[in-house]
Amino acid sequence: MRRIGIVAVLATLLMALSASSALATGTPVFNPAAAPQGTHVQTGTPSCAFASDGLTVVCSSFELAGVGNVDATATLTTTYSATINCTNRGGNLVEVHSQDVTTSTTTGELSPVNGRLTVPSLTSDTPTAAEILAQADCPNRNWTPSVAPGSITLESSVYTVTFEGFTGAYITIVDP
Repeated sequence: MRRIGIVAVLATLLMALSASSALATGTPVFNPAAAPQGTHVQTGTPSCAFASDGLTVVCSSFELAGVGNVDATATLTTTYSATINCTNRGGNLVEVHSQDVTTSTTTGELSPVNGRLTVPSLTSDTPTAAEILAQADCPNRNWTPSVAPGSITLESSVYTVTFEGFTGAYITIVDP
């Protein structure tokens, strides 16, 4: 009986490790009212996945057809958090708190060719400790903030494709 339990635990661990290299994020939501009439996915699949580091989000490339001559923009916005340690002049840790940082990556304006729009892949830019510290503060300005090692985590991501002249996003992929 004990062997069966060990085998089950090992099988579960193996599945978890193999799935961690590219965990899928949310399901794409399409809003036809936010795009030219007849817009549809021609090739590829709009999707985003976490890279094995758990901090990077990669959104796929795909092609839309039926867009006429309307330009579009794809944007990936990610929110990260990190633990900030505040140290006083005596070298003592006096406060620990969390800091959120939002990054955004965009394709810029994409122009269609013959009614087709190629949307390139987008990858999130994980903030460095220096970028997080640029936004971090401690309650006392004489204290020194630092990022706790290994504390940067990905909190959420939102991927959108929006068309010029339309309200809202045509494609939205949200991970919690």
